[in-house]
Amino acid sequence: MSDASPAVRSLRAVVFAAVCVLLAAAAHGLATGRSPALAADGAGFVGVFAAGWLLGGRERSLPGIGGLTLATQAGLHLAFGAVRGRTMAPMHHPGMSMAHAHSHVMSAHVLAALAASWCLRRGEAALWSLLRWAVAFVPGLAAWWRDAPAVPPRPAPGRMSSSVVRPRRLLLRYAVSGRGPPTGIPYTP
Repeated sequence: MSDASPAVRSLRAVVFAAVCVLLAAAAHGLATGRSPALAADGAGFVGVFAAGWLLGGRERSLPGIGGLTLATQAGLHLAFGAVRGRTMAPMHHPGMSMAHAHSHVMSAHVLAALAASWCLRRGEAALWSLLRWAVAFVPGLAAWWRDAPAVPPRPAPGRMSSSVVRPRRLLLRYAVSGRGPPTGIPYTP
């Protein structure tokens, strides 16, 4: 399966956007001491969802997901910073310069993005495996369904009619055969 349906693309894009925006908002909150505004989170979600939907037509590898996640995190970091303005100073640790504190926050941000990429890839592999299984299984199920008899076989002479048998026992009635050789198979002693 190389091309995803709009529903599959949407599902994948929602998950990707949620993970990216939550991760970026959490990192931004740690870096600045304040979380981004909900409007900024919402705008980021819509933008990442749109990009994820456009790129979600096929299965992605771990490096592909990692690259997209890191690029998205960088874009969201810049967007959240631009929305908040440069008035907020990054979190300052005693004895650390601003650049040093910023590099620690960015390193943690990159490591979190890589961990999230690994989790997203595992989910991606599971989803595509399930979709491949469903595509392989459903046509077989449909063929089996077409070959199955539409009406249960007529009862053998001397047995009760189906109108007398309760519906619960009706299914069991055709699963249990009577004594003797199977009908329809030639039997030679």
